Amino acid sequence: MTDLNRRSVLTLGVATAAALTLPRAVFAQADDRPEVTVAVQKVSNSNTLEMLSEQSNVGARIYTSYAEPLIGTNWVGDMSLRPSIATSWSRIDDYTIEVELRDDVKFHNGDLLTAEDVAFTFGPDRMWGGGTIAVPEAVIAASRRALPAFDRVEILSPTKLRFHNSIIDPVLEGRLASAIGMVVNKRAFLETGDWMSWARNPVTTGPYRIVEFQADSVLTLEAFDDHWDGRPPLSKLRFVETPETASRINLLRSGGADFACDIPPDQIATVEADSRFEVVGGPINNTRYTIFNKSHPVLANPLIRQALTHSVDRDLIVEALWSGRTTVPRGLQWEFYGDFFIADHENPAYDPDKASALLAEAGYAGEPIPYRVLNDYYTNQTSTAQINTENWRAVGLNVELQMVENWGQISEGAPETRGIHDWSAAASLPDPCVQMPGTWGRTSNAWRNGQWTNEEFGLLSDELETSTDRARRIEAWRRMLQIIEIEDPAYVVLHRNASFTAKRKDIQWTAAQSFVMDFSRHNWGA
Repeated sequence: MTDLNRRSVLTLGVATAAALTLPRAVFAQADDRPEVTVAVQKVSNSNTLEMLSEQSNVGARIYTSYAEPLIGTNWVGDMSLRPSIATSWSRIDDYTIEVELRDDVKFHNGDLLTAEDVAFTFGPDRMWGGGTIAVPEAVIAASRRALPAFDRVEILSPTKLRFHNSIIDPVLEGRLASAIGMVVNKRAFLETGDWMSWARNPVTTGPYRIVEFQADSVLTLEAFDDHWDGRPPLSKLRFVETPETASRINLLRSGGADFACDIPPDQIATVEADSRFEVVGGPINNTRYTIFNKSHPVLANPLIRQALTHSVDRDLIVEALWSGRTTVPRGLQWEFYGDFFIADHENPAYDPDKASALLAEAGYAGEPIPYRVLNDYYTNQTSTAQINTENWRAVGLNVELQMVENWGQISEGAPETRGIHDWSAAASLPDPCVQMPGTWGRTSNAWRNGQWTNEEFGLLSDELETSTDRARRIEAWRRMLQIIEIEDPAYVVLHRNASFTAKRKDIQWTAAQSFVMDFSRHNWGA
């Protein structure tokens, strides 16, 4: 049920008698659609709603409700690409994709979307710098990682355009479906006049429009009934920041929330003990892993990093912390990669004796290695870090667990002062070049910051991104996994991530194969 808001009440309170005599048709009718509140661990890491700066799991959870990329993804189905703002797309040649747009897409300010808005979305003012708006350097870097081959957009008509690459990109279609490609309103962007001000209140095309965004607190959206795909099922949608698991569950039980995200497996029975609620979800296309910084003087030695990888007991983590509800993948890859899935690739085995022998060979003398950890930003993160730290110490590694408050503290200080930290990796397309080169290749933050570099890997990464020889690309990918996970470890894979969401049982809603929460009319009700 939707109550009159405070502004409406005050307006009625001061209304003149003449106004009250207006015909009934003038007054807005009550909206019979439900209002939904979602208790989340965090609303936004960057305190923005622009996915070029908010590249995170928490950002993925919210953005599809208020924004849309050119090409859609079937998040609750088979992860296939599907029409969205673009009705169709086709390859003109290895460098060019032609895109046909819908002619009935409206922005939340009422403007009709045209090819001009799409070209602006992928233009200098939002992504690359050099336009009329100053673009943050971090955003320019993110754009280059996300679209490494991008050259320009050519407008052919109000509903047709072409994307041109400077070099071959075998997965450009998938990149246009990614979160960074959410289409923005040119007029509203330019009228804002400042990139960060825009990022906190973007004008986009999703089924819900932004009403209020309070950093570190709440995001309130309301139905955009002029959405091209029809009337959204909810009148209002709120994402309320509730960092503690117990508080999210209590908010659900008290009726203050309809959904509660990031439920640890050991709390599922507690939630479902109340017959009003259920927990949905499971393993998603996201992998939890722990990263090593080669700039640290101890971790510069690959033997020590290999020892770290052989000291991780993945089976213990999955059984003790996840109740066996997730799995351990074969490295940083997914089975839905198809023929790019290297089925015989093996993770470094849990082998404490081998780890100790590697440390002896490296001449390790107990030098401290810092391990910076956030307090359960990821589900079970703290407990996982404690298990790993104890296992590392058991083989003689002096890993110092350092609890920090935010991502800024993870990366602060000179590169050589940073040792180990946690991360996750997601996949939305069945091709490793969408994720791996951008995270670990030559254009990545890891490469530029000296966190991890490897020349052979860099060359193979370039080939994976630009070659049209599929067999050769698969062999390059096989070798890349061997380098980055076995010979010269940049990280150690822990487990496939899982996302469990507690919800009211009377709500018919399906969890996605990612952190995305789909509140479109196709995923609500019977």
